[in-house]
Amino acid sequence: MDVQLLLVMTGALIIAAFAHLRGLQAGIVTVTLAAAISFIPGLPRLELDPELILGVVIPPLLYSATLNFSFFAFVKNLRSILGLGVGLVVFTTVVVGFLTSWIAPEIGLAGAFVLAAVVSPPDSVTTVSHGREIGLPRRTISILTGESLVNDAAALTLFAVAVAAVTGDSEFIENPFLLFGWEALIGLILGVVVGRVVIAVRRRVGNPTIESGLNLLVPFLAYFAAEQLHASGIIAVVAAGFTVSMSHFTVRPSTAPSTAYRTRLQEAALWPVVDLILEAFVFAYMGLQFRFVLEDLAESSTPTWSTIGLGLIVLLAVILCRFAWVYFSYGRAQLALLIYAKRMAASLDPTAARRQRRRGGPAQPVEGRPGRADRSQRSDSVQRLRMQPRLDSATGPGGGRGGRRGPGGRQGGRDRGHITVLTPAENLLVSWTGMRGIITLAAAGGIPLTIASGAPFPGRTIIQTVAFIVAVGTLLLQGSTLPLLAKTLRIDTTAEDAEVEEGRAEARAAAAAAVAGREDRTSGEYFDLQRAALTQAVVERRISPASAGDVRHELDALQAGVTPLLD
Repeated sequence: MDVQLLLVMTGALIIAAFAHLRGLQAGIVTVTLAAAISFIPGLPRLELDPELILGVVIPPLLYSATLNFSFFAFVKNLRSILGLGVGLVVFTTVVVGFLTSWIAPEIGLAGAFVLAAVVSPPDSVTTVSHGREIGLPRRTISILTGESLVNDAAALTLFAVAVAAVTGDSEFIENPFLLFGWEALIGLILGVVVGRVVIAVRRRVGNPTIESGLNLLVPFLAYFAAEQLHASGIIAVVAAGFTVSMSHFTVRPSTAPSTAYRTRLQEAALWPVVDLILEAFVFAYMGLQFRFVLEDLAESSTPTWSTIGLGLIVLLAVILCRFAWVYFSYGRAQLALLIYAKRMAASLDPTAARRQRRRGGPAQPVEGRPGRADRSQRSDSVQRLRMQPRLDSATGPGGGRGGRRGPGGRQGGRDRGHITVLTPAENLLVSWTGMRGIITLAAAGGIPLTIASGAPFPGRTIIQTVAFIVAVGTLLLQGSTLPLLAKTLRIDTTAEDAEVEEGRAEARAAAAAAVAGREDRTSGEYFDLQRAALTQAVVERRISPASAGDVRHELDALQAGVTPLLD
């Protein structure tokens, strides 16, 4: 097993290198070639414990994605993220569950919901990691990244409840809503605690190599600590990642060793390597299961073609569920924006008063009471005040693309309760990024062999086969066409890019003002003063955290004597 695992990882990296040289998508090429290799006669099956996949592969991938994602962007897009990460998962589970029970009644309603929970969470980590390369707008990447950080927890909770319903076992908390609440709350607390403990230790070490090593352990510590308390390891990893990333916006004591910039640069080079190795292995593992899934299906009493047909129907269902949810959710926001815009235009129409006078004229005011014209004018003023923040936050940069920076460097001038509106092209992109991945395969592999009575788990082979068809099908169908779709839509990101550069310019100005007149431009204090100024500017809401992070990366690179690279 150890040699086989090493050979798979080596082969996956070689295939990824070949795909990179040819300008192809490494994941698609790896899955396809691995599926073909699985038919080599005598090739042993690579079968890993699902708990090993969930506990070793998923945590570092999620943690790396969290470190590279802004907590402030997560909070700003929280409504959209929860809608996709929780609402869409529940919606897909319900639709696919009832559809499957109607088409394949032999697996039962509970078994159908097990399958639905398995195929409900998209795996967007790989997509968003290469989002800028394939032309996705930054706002789309933010929404997809946030979705990928929470949807696994919701799906695994539904999966545990559905499996318990089939096997007859009892969960730690039987009520699914209370169970999810417990998992989310305890996972969040444990993640923050683990993150803060590691931060405190790292600050006292003063050695970049040891600090990076400690950071590598964070996702595993958070995940397994949460799992021991029946909490969500996924949410614990995400909370720990946000806690560690937010520590960069705190001012360190002057007595601390000035090695933080070296640690950040070292980790900036380390995590992409970890991501590459794990992603390559995941795609290779998925492809290598192809022949063995077909053999398991042939050896079972389940009709082969009816199972494949069910898999194709479920594949179509999960794609359509995402389209329906995205267009319904963001279509409502677009309709709300249109209504607000029309009301505002009517309230600002200079001919409105003349039309009202033609209809009968303004009423004469009664002493002590405002007249109709006064009340109308006051109502219009109040209405404009109420609608303007919503319109400002709903429209994007450059008049409809993500929000102009308001006072204090806030995106959209209002960070809470804003209406997220996507353009039709962005709606299509978000709808098409529903690829399933390793979570689906790991959950399917984790289905028990028997139920409490000792009888075989009903429809286990069907569920695993359909899960494989959905995972590989969405990857090959949607993953292979996503770059072409993004290129065809030609979404104009000029305003978005200009806003990002404007924010970086403001952050550079804030950093430069802190060292104005200083001659020692190579000392550690020179760079520390600029980083402290950036942190202070973020606290005072004069610049955005994303802009401060970009400029801090530039300062780290300049201090280390390397050329800074920004996307």
